[in-house]
Amino acid sequence: MFATVMYGPGDVRCEQVDDPKILKPTDAIIKLSATCICGSDLWPYRGLQPTDGPAHMGHEYCGIVVEVGSEVRTVRPGQFVVGSFCLSDNTCPHCKFGFHSSCIQREFMTGAQAPYARVPLADGTLVATAEVPEKHLVPHLLATSDVLGTGWYAADAANVRPGSTVAVVGDGAVGLMGVLAAKEMGAERIIAMSRHKSRQELAREFGATDIVAERGGAGIERVKELTRGVGADSVLECVGTQESMTQAIDSVRPGGSIGYVGVPHGVTFDGQAMFFAQRRMLGGPAPVRRFLPDLMDRVLKGRIKPGKVFDLTLPLADVAEGYRAMDERRAIKTMLTV
Repeated sequence: MFATVMYGPGDVRCEQVDDPKILKPTDAIIKLSATCICGSDLWPYRGLQPTDGPAHMGHEYCGIVVEVGSEVRTVRPGQFVVGSFCLSDNTCPHCKFGFHSSCIQREFMTGAQAPYARVPLADGTLVATAEVPEKHLVPHLLATSDVLGTGWYAADAANVRPGSTVAVVGDGAVGLMGVLAAKEMGAERIIAMSRHKSRQELAREFGATDIVAERGGAGIERVKELTRGVGADSVLECVGTQESMTQAIDSVRPGGSIGYVGVPHGVTFDGQAMFFAQRRMLGGPAPVRRFLPDLMDRVLKGRIKPGKVFDLTLPLADVAEGYRAMDERRAIKTMLTV
């Protein structure tokens, strides 16, 4: 089959690779209905994260089960499934506590930018729908696999509550999903920090009440102005840079909470400043599996349409253009048809 392989910064190719096979009795093979490019894929693409030789890319996926290992019990061939980018057994103490992304058997999904993919720990990772969904629902279900689940975790970790004021740092796909999540959780005021018109418009559609185009100190001051000098109750940090983390910490009120899901690159903290700031912080890789059943149900019932975040759709053969478009901010998120 043909699949996406990254050879190094700026070097992404669609080339022939071996078809996936069952390697362990807990594996499943799925035929993808669609896949996509993640914002985190841009870190190695830009040379900001080391790579060790050619890497099979892709960790967001949904599709039809075609084969299962001998020990798989919860999914079967013919079912439509969605899985998390963090593979988990769903039975260990950390999974039972809701942190599947720290599963004792944790692996990270790879190779999903392809027509077929192997999913380890299938019983704990995959969630099946009652019926094969209609085609128009596929982009929305694909979004639950990572980007929506990650934005949702940012809001959950930031303790978003009904009637609260929320600020979202980052207008990429995860930040926009954080806006949607905050709206679903009942936030009264949602401040989206964005300088790009198309992203501002989508943020408004997802529930943002205010847009702050300023960055750095000016952005922090603008959030303070909008909150009468208090700061937001909750801040979602969805980028992973020093500037975005500083903006998040300084935009939240004392006693408020920060949910950080942007993979950190060059982020450091001042211990004494954090001590006197009195802000709560929780983040890390999103335990998407915890939220998947609920998020999939919301999609299937038509309550949310997270797939709107895909503003570019390309065939897998044109995956290199998909990476370029996201890198150059010509696209928020690229969906790949396989």
